Amino acid sequence: MSTPATIRTQPLKPGFGAEILDLDLRRADEETLAGVVDTFHRHGAILLRDQQLSPGELTDFIARFGEPEDHTLKEYTFEDFPKVYRLSNRVVDGRPIGAHNDGVGWHTDYSYKAEPVMATMLFAVEVPAEGSDTILADCVAAWEALPKERQAELDGKVLHHSYQHFMASREYGARELSDELKAENPDVFHPLVRTHPADGRKALWPSTGTVIEVMGMPNPEGLDLVQELVDYATQDRFTYRHKWQVGDILMWDNRCTLHTGTLFDDTKYIREMHRLWVRGDRPY
Repeated sequence: MSTPATIRTQPLKPGFGAEILDLDLRRADEETLAGVVDTFHRHGAILLRDQQLSPGELTDFIARFGEPEDHTLKEYTFEDFPKVYRLSNRVVDGRPIGAHNDGVGWHTDYSYKAEPVMATMLFAVEVPAEGSDTILADCVAAWEALPKERQAELDGKVLHHSYQHFMASREYGARELSDELKAENPDVFHPLVRTHPADGRKALWPSTGTVIEVMGMPNPEGLDLVQELVDYATQDRFTYRHKWQVGDILMWDNRCTLHTGTLFDDTKYIREMHRLWVRGDRPY
């Protein structure tokens, strides 16, 4: 599919991502919206600024990329729009309205599921004047920069992911899972090097938090390898740091990226983001 002439873009960083310029999603026609979807699949991430979308409109928009995914934890979703999850430090009537400091630490979303989410979308409702950046790592570029011998050593390795371990050990929001959540989220096994189904490009696909071993390797050597690869893939030369503005939509392809949130002064600022996911398929 060729990008419609109505879509103008500029890279988020050289060789990665695309900012789609001067487009109001509420006024876009079908051809243009199809071009937005195509741009996403070709570039690994897209940014659209100055949007004004309700939770219902966000749900409709993300459905263009695939089936919207449910959230593992439900307490911060909108009652009428359960595919939309709040990330916030705002407290109303003594209760938090969203998950705070969620997503800090390099990872890919839903890596603890047999079919991790294909895409993550964040919409900025209120942002701090400083801090709270989101950083994306281009794991295709990281893979392609490795020497061929190193690629051969890594290709074929399998990672053991555990949601139970992740939730018990995470720095922010740690909790013991209910028996129901444990049953719904059994351990899974995914390749360290993932193939993108759109065009066959390969990406390093490590993650922190959920990985408890590299199959066939003893710990700590296995976990040291995972951390080494995360550190490698998240060097400045492979990353894009997004500084949020109200109305931003940032959407990234979890099949070929890692991401992390960053902290901010939560005694001084309020942050509110709306997060949506697109259902994915089994990594290979």
